[in-house]
Amino acid sequence: MKGYWMYNNRECADYLKKNPAYGRCMKAFRKKWESYGRIAGGIVLQKATEEEKRAIGGIVGKVFADDAIKITFREFEQGLQKTRFAPVDMKTVLEEYFAGSLYTKQEQKALVQLGKDEFFRGLTDHFRDHAENTSVVFQWIGEMQRSKKYGYQILMKEFARDPGEAGILAQKVGMALSCLEKMDGEESLLAVFAARITGNPHYFDRGMTAGQLLTHAVCFWKHFEAPQSAYEWRECMQASGIVSDNIASLVHAFGVRLETADGPHPAYETFYHRKEPYVLTAENLRSITGAAASHNKVYVVENEMVFLYLVENAGKRGTGILCTSGQLRVAALQLLDHLVKSGVDIYYSGDLDPAGMDIADRLWQRYGNRIHMWRMGREDYDRSISAEQLSHRQMAKLDRLKNAELCRTAEIVRQKKRAGYQENLLTQLLGDILEDGIC
Repeated sequence: MKGYWMYNNRECADYLKKNPAYGRCMKAFRKKWESYGRIAGGIVLQKATEEEKRAIGGIVGKVFADDAIKITFREFEQGLQKTRFAPVDMKTVLEEYFAGSLYTKQEQKALVQLGKDEFFRGLTDHFRDHAENTSVVFQWIGEMQRSKKYGYQILMKEFARDPGEAGILAQKVGMALSCLEKMDGEESLLAVFAARITGNPHYFDRGMTAGQLLTHAVCFWKHFEAPQSAYEWRECMQASGIVSDNIASLVHAFGVRLETADGPHPAYETFYHRKEPYVLTAENLRSITGAAASHNKVYVVENEMVFLYLVENAGKRGTGILCTSGQLRVAALQLLDHLVKSGVDIYYSGDLDPAGMDIADRLWQRYGNRIHMWRMGREDYDRSISAEQLSHRQMAKLDRLKNAELCRTAEIVRQKKRAGYQENLLTQLLGDILEDGIC
């Protein structure tokens, strides 16, 4: 057998490249090799030119009278072996002709998958240095690989264009997801959040690639279906603590007076005197300089239904009542900041489950002794307990509580592993307001 050094593959490829008449047939043969991984199959060149007929016919020893050229791959290879370039290796000729390695489709697919696997391994390694071991970001990366969902298609489209840029994109989105997890529902305006993570306030906008990828990551984290409308997108983002604008962040209020630089706010002052509840957005609060409530006391509840029940049944007293609607929204925190600054004591009541207790604890850490736990003790948990079982992941939130009273309640929550809801404490909550005393 002749050694490789005796082959004239490069000279053969150079000859074929110099003659454009071989261009179409060489492309067709490359496809055949990619399909079969060997010299197999035939090609048909429709509307062949006279130059193509003469050039290809000269190699295979045929005269083509019709407009179409029909030859087998084997015929062409055998024809080359009869030329001055013989012997030639057809695969090497093709590689020299196209200036690159030749792989079958199966090999190409395996190489692409190998690159993707390496890409995701690199992401995982990156976050081992930048996120907690229990962070949801690792689960998100793993699930993208397994299910090809939750942003996989978006990320792989960017990967195909530029693997390096795709890596930067995934790192920033993963960093955002990890940060949202640590915030645990505390609200941040989208532009402010994006600027803090990336330096670009528009990086996670809905129409941006990064914004779309972050949406998918949040859908995985919060078990949402991919949003099909702007409204669903707002809901999805808000569930993670991201507020798209100052209007989407709101707090329900009753019996609270608001001050501006020019004196009492006329609209909200009217609500106060009429003893009617109102809604405040973060945008509304931009002009507010202070807030006050009767007897320097405000009752804060987590649930809208509980808020309405208390307003309807105790509203005539004019007692200040707020509703945060679950998580710590920007508007709610801004209003509480004003109230605490003016000397108002805050009595907070939330669900007696890990999430609700975590919110209460974070408020206490923010405002210190100006926040009082309201109906969040061990006896209250016994009264509010439901049949809903708590998962291990939910229970983990109890480990980070700092408030002494909440820590005592957490002990019994760990034992019973069931959620307690403030809807089961309506009578007690109303009684406290009517008696103007806290238990």
